[in-house]
Parts: sequence; C-alpha cells; structure tokens
Amino acid sequence: MAKKVVATLKSGTGKAFTKCIKMVKSDKTGAYIFKEQMVHNDHIKDFFNK
Repeated sequence: MAKKVVATLKSGTGKAFTKCIKMVKSDKTGAYIFKEQMVHNDHIKDFFNK
C-alpha cells in the first residue's frame, strides 16, 4: 500500500507539493511546536511568512 502512495507522489501532480515543517514558539508554555503541512510549491513562502 505504501508503494501506491509513493508512486502517485512521484508522478503527475504530486511533484507540485512540498512537505513544510515550521518551528513555532508557544505563547502559553514557551515550548517549541512543530507545524507540518503539505503546501503547493507556489505557496511555500506564504506558509513560512505567517
């Protein structure tokens, strides 16, 4: 089953997306939280500027 997912990401529109991971500091505890999201390649800068 994992091979199907990998195969669909490598062909077609799967190449147009990137997994972005951003480290954000929590206001309540002061600890760092990692936010992960699949973002279209055209919107990567928008994700990191938020």
